[in-house]
Amino acid sequence: MSHTLSRRTLLAGAAAFPLATVFTRPVRAAEFEYKLATGQDPTHPVNIRAQEALARIREASNGRLDIKLFPANQLGSDTDLLSQVRNGSVEFFNLSTSILSTFVAAAALPNTGFAFKDYDDVWKAMDGGLGAYVREQIAKTPIQTVSKVWDNGFRHITSSTREIKTPEDLKGFKIRVPPSPMLTSLFKALDAGAAPLNFNELYSALQTKIFEGQENPLAITATTRLYEVQKSCSLTGHVWDGYWMLGNKKAVQRLPEDLRAIVSRELDRSADDQRADIVRLSASLRQELGSKGITFLEVDRQKFRDALGRTTFYKDWKNKYGDAAWDHLEAVSGKLA
Repeated sequence: MSHTLSRRTLLAGAAAFPLATVFTRPVRAAEFEYKLATGQDPTHPVNIRAQEALARIREASNGRLDIKLFPANQLGSDTDLLSQVRNGSVEFFNLSTSILSTFVAAAALPNTGFAFKDYDDVWKAMDGGLGAYVREQIAKTPIQTVSKVWDNGFRHITSSTREIKTPEDLKGFKIRVPPSPMLTSLFKALDAGAAPLNFNELYSALQTKIFEGQENPLAITATTRLYEVQKSCSLTGHVWDGYWMLGNKKAVQRLPEDLRAIVSRELDRSADDQRADIVRLSASLRQELGSKGITFLEVDRQKFRDALGRTTFYKDWKNKYGDAAWDHLEAVSGKLA
């Protein structure tokens, strides 16, 4: 994607503000200097809103807590950073629920295929019982969540060959998926030729037709120029994905209670702002990607959910997670298995 599309679309779509805030009163030297690492482009709403939160945290703490932002995997790959936040060399890190599930299996519960029909369902679940359950499971490890969940968006299928309009169109379709057991099993259940691949290898794999297609939220499809090697986008919304803002448990507990409260309050505020950004951004990106040659296809999502229901997909995942966890999901999604 061109520099223009990346910056202009994301900044406009996110209603971004300057990344630096000038404070009128002097601040003292920080008692705590922490790092927040992310994997997104600096212009992505995650980083714009995180930077705003960090500026507010520094101001509200009168400079006692200074958290520096390191975007775009500057401090390592997602898997590297997960290790670093676990051992405390990085204090804070945002990670998608799908990748976090490789460490905390329950993190993938909200990624269950076709579970949520819209954002009302998503936030009812993630700000309610399902989100609380997942946060409890994460807290059983050396890391914890430090805010409500952020939005990565609904994932949609793109293709350079056949147009995906029905579940039957996926049969034998060579599609790249991230290293996420949930996404791999979803597409294999629908008889697609699904295989995991690291994201940094995706563009060339699509360019050389190793894969016919891939699936990601529109913001990722746009910022990484995948429209150059794909022709159509089916609005399947097959999985919703979010970002948890994670903290090393010991590093968080080192902060006095008043600072912990400031961190959570300001990150929660930015999470709400970022959620709204993604909704606006998805609408504007659909226009931008259309102008770049991507054909958008509306699909009947219920047909895909019904097709999955005829396989063992939902039953297998219910058995994996257990009845208590699955009950939280079905409280919003309705009967799945």
